[in-house]
Amino acid sequence: ATLHVDGKDVPVVIQGNKSGLLYVLSRDTGQPVFPVEERPVPQTDVPGEITSPTQPFPVKPPPLAPQTLSADQAWGPTPEDRDWCRNYLAHLRNEGIFTPPSLEGTLMVPGNLGGMTWSGYAFDPKRSILVSNVNHLVAIARLIPREKYNARNSRAAEDGDYGDQLGAPYGLYRRFIQSPSDLPCSPPPWGMLTAVDMAEGKIRWQVPLGSMQDFGGTHSEPIPPGSISLGGPIVTAGGLVFIAGATDCFLRGFDTDTGKELWKAKLPACGNATPMTYRAAAADKQYLVIAAGGHPKITEEKLGDTLVAYTLP
Repeated sequence: ATLHVDGKDVPVVIQGNKSGLLYVLSRDTGQPVFPVEERPVPQTDVPGEITSPTQPFPVKPPPLAPQTLSADQAWGPTPEDRDWCRNYLAHLRNEGIFTPPSLEGTLMVPGNLGGMTWSGYAFDPKRSILVSNVNHLVAIARLIPREKYNARNSRAAEDGDYGDQLGAPYGLYRRFIQSPSDLPCSPPPWGMLTAVDMAEGKIRWQVPLGSMQDFGGTHSEPIPPGSISLGGPIVTAGGLVFIAGATDCFLRGFDTDTGKELWKAKLPACGNATPMTYRAAAADKQYLVIAAGGHPKITEEKLGDTLVAYTLP
């Protein structure tokens, strides 16, 4: 991308990650366009391990995802769920982002689903706006001594993900932290669509993306909007953002300038992919196409192999 910064056009590379941080680097030199600070971060308490004393934090744009979560901030749809989450979080090592994995279990915030994910993001060069779906989800990471790690049983487990980490003295266990209701213990919204003015390094708007009302079963109480998502956005020259990815299986259209939701359509399976758009000269129409395949780790909705196409007015 090319950004107009401090009166000059600057060719840049924009890189985000699961930490929810966006880095803007000069495409010519690799140097930061906006300041980056080396800040102290929590250190490992695992014998024999060494961790970096600092990590690089961009001064702007600000983080797109929360960087801390205390036990007192635990959420649940019922008092029982909130108490369960509060107690669970209170027993984890929890010092914010970059807290290393530990033997007793570490709170990862953001979790391994991000922040931003492999879904990517979209950039509108006319408006200098970057748009990304961002997850607000926490997870646990716990190291398991090699002598206690059973690789065969771990691969068959349904209570989380296990990593063999061959050659290391520890295996790894991780899972998203959910209450008995199967909803996240972190407060909603669990997923946002975020637009960043990259020339200014400021968040332009943030809106909840999708709904988790039916996630993990039917919930008697209304669930706040905002869903975890996998599947990135696209932007059009006409000022529209299109994205699916959420657990409610809708494809949505938003106004690039304001974040207002303008349109949505239910897909036959969740669209955990980035849509595409193209013009057909013979028909003089613009098309919007997405693969609706679903994701077995994200939702229990049916999987599919459908390509769904729409025409833009």
